[in-house]
Amino acid sequence: MAIPLNNRDLSWLSFNYRVLMMADDPEVPLYERIKFLSIFSSNLDEFFRVRMPAILAINKVLETDPEVDETPAVNTQTLHDVLQEIDRQQQTYGRIFSKKIIPELLSQGVVLYYNQPLLEAHHSFTKNYFLTTVMAYLQPVWLRENKKLFPENNALYLVLTLYPDKDARAQEYVVINIPAELPRFLQLPAIGGMQYIAFLDDIIRTHVGYLFPGYQVADCHSVKLTRNAEVDMDEVKGDILEEVETFIRKRELGVPTRLLYDSNIPAPLLDFVAKQFEVLPSELVAGGRYHNLKDLANLPKPATLLHAEYPKVVPAVNTAAATDRLLDKVLQEDILIHLPYQQYDYILRFFNEAALDKDVEEIYITLYRIASGSQIAQALISAAKNGKKVTVFVELKARFDEANNVRWSKKLKDAGVKLIYSIPGMKVHAKTALVKRRKGYNWEYCGLIATGNFNETTARFYTDHVLFTSHIGITREMELLFLYLQSREQPSAYNFLEFKHLLVAQFNMTSRFTAFIDREIKHAREGLPAKCTIKINNLQEVGMISKLYEASKAGVQVDLIVRSINCLVPGIEDSENIRVIQIVGRYLEHPRVFVFHNNGEEEVYMGSADWMNRNLHRRIEVCTPVYNPALQQQLKDILAIQVNDRVHPQEAIQDYVKNIM
Repeated sequence: MAIPLNNRDLSWLSFNYRVLMMADDPEVPLYERIKFLSIFSSNLDEFFRVRMPAILAINKVLETDPEVDETPAVNTQTLHDVLQEIDRQQQTYGRIFSKKIIPELLSQGVVLYYNQPLLEAHHSFTKNYFLTTVMAYLQPVWLRENKKLFPENNALYLVLTLYPDKDARAQEYVVINIPAELPRFLQLPAIGGMQYIAFLDDIIRTHVGYLFPGYQVADCHSVKLTRNAEVDMDEVKGDILEEVETFIRKRELGVPTRLLYDSNIPAPLLDFVAKQFEVLPSELVAGGRYHNLKDLANLPKPATLLHAEYPKVVPAVNTAAATDRLLDKVLQEDILIHLPYQQYDYILRFFNEAALDKDVEEIYITLYRIASGSQIAQALISAAKNGKKVTVFVELKARFDEANNVRWSKKLKDAGVKLIYSIPGMKVHAKTALVKRRKGYNWEYCGLIATGNFNETTARFYTDHVLFTSHIGITREMELLFLYLQSREQPSAYNFLEFKHLLVAQFNMTSRFTAFIDREIKHAREGLPAKCTIKINNLQEVGMISKLYEASKAGVQVDLIVRSINCLVPGIEDSENIRVIQIVGRYLEHPRVFVFHNNGEEEVYMGSADWMNRNLHRRIEVCTPVYNPALQQQLKDILAIQVNDRVHPQEAIQDYVKNIM
C-alpha cells in the first residue's frame, strides 16, 4: 500500500513561496524585502536549471508509456501543477514589487524606474553612459531564417523589431545582449531632492537607436533562456580536474528548459524567436518587462536608506573557545559553536593553530563548498609549506561550485597538499576535519564536525552548529573515514568498517536512524514516553517517511523542523502525532540535528545529512553524537525555541545564545 506523500517539486515551490512572503512582510526592513525578492528569483532560476529538466523528462515518459505507475512524485499532472504554481507565484511577485516595494521606495525618496520611460532630464547623463561605457559590451545579432543564435545560459537579451527608414514594410529582427559585465542598476542624478535608479535594460532601450542608423526601432522586448544544468559528473575518470572543467563547460551548453519572455511581445515575434533559440512550446514562460531580478540584491542604496536593512548583529563570544590555545582547550572539553550567532573566528583559529603548531604533524579535511577567498584553504597551504602532512578531500561535483573548487584544488596541489578527489558515482557531503598532534610517543586527536560547509562567507547568513571534540571514539572513527576516502573506492568494498559512534551514510546511517525510531516505537507501545525531534533541510526519502508514519501511529510524538522540501503529509490519520515546522527568516536555516528521547536517556546527533534519497544512498554523510550534557541541552533548547516560537525564532535564539555564553 502506497504511503501518503507530498510532491517533491510542489513542496519545494511552497518553500520558495514562503521566501516570497518575507518580501511581503511590512515588518521586514525595506532593503531586506528587496533581497528576499532577489533570493526568490535566484531560487526559481535554479529550479528551472535543475528540476524542470527532470519534470519534462518524466512527463514525456508518462505520455509515451502508459504502463509506468504514477505516484505523488511521478505523475502526468505534475508539469501542469508546477507551471500553474510558478505562474501564481510570479503574479504575486509582480504585485509585491510594483504595488508595495516601488511605492515604499518612493515614500523614502527613491524613484526606481519600472515600466516607465526615463525622464528627459536624465537623457543626457544616460546617453553619455551608454555611448562611453555600455556600447563597448554590446553585440547585436541580426536574426535570419538560415542563421541560428546560441544564447548564453541565463543571459539577458533584448529582441528588437526594426524598420528601414525607406521601407516601413521590410521589418528586421535583432537580438542584443544586456551586458552582465556591467552593474544591472545605475544611480542617476537627483532631481528635486529625489534619488533616481534605472535598470541597465532601460538605459539600453532609451538609446539603442544609436546602433542602427537608417532604421526605426518599433518594438523592444526582453527574453532570457535557461539551460539544463544537470550534467552527469558521477562517472568521471582519468584527469578528474580536467574532466570536471569540461563538464562545467557542457552545462552552459545544455538544452533549453525555459524561454522567459516579456508577455507583451507580439505572437509572431515570439514564434520566430522560439524557432531561432530552438525552444519547444512547453518551454515558453511568460514574464514581465524585466528578468534576472536576482540582481535586486545589488540595488543601489542611497545614504538616506541605511536604516532600511536588518540592524547589524555582532556575533557573541563563546567563552569556552575564547582561549589563547584552542587546540589545548579542545583536548580538555568539547566545544559547540552556534553560527552565525557566535563568532566564526574560532573555526579559522582551529586551522591557523594547526598550521603553525610545531607538534601538529597531520591535518585532514573534507571540503564541499570552498569560499572564494577562503582563509581556511590558505591555512592548509601554509600548513603544507610548514612541513605538515595535509590531506584534503575536495568534492569537485558540488553543484555550481565546481569551478571555484577546481581553482582551489590547483592552488592546494601546488603547495604540496595531498588532494583526494570525488568518488565515482558518489558525492562526499560530510563536513569533517581532523588534526593529529604528536605528544611523545602518542598522538593527540582534535576533531571538528559541522552541520555546514567550512565556508566563512556563507557562515555569515547560514545557521549551523560546529562541534570541536577530542573524544577518542569519535576522532578515531574520523581517521578511519579519511583512510577510506583516500582509497577512492565504493563503500561496498569496505563492509568491514564499523562505526560505533559516528553515523556514516553508505555504512550505518540509515540503519541506525531506523533503529532509533524503532526504539521510540517500542517505548510508546510499552506506555513509556516516546518522542523524537528532527531538524533537516529536506525530507523526501520514502523509507524514513514511512518509519515516521509508523512512529506516529504508535503514539510517538514527532517534531519535524524542515526548511524546504517536505514530502511527509501532516494533519492526516497517519501523521496525527507529527508536527511540521518550517522556518524562513533573516538567516538560512541549515543545521541537521536529531534528538531521540530514549526513555529519558536522550541521544543527540548533529551533522551533514538530510533525509533525501541522494543523502542517504548516494553520498558520504557524517553525523556525530553530542555526548556533553551541557552541549546537548543547548541544542535541545534551540530546537525547542524553533518548535514553539512561530513569530521570531531566530531573534529568540540570538538572545538565548548571548545568555548561555
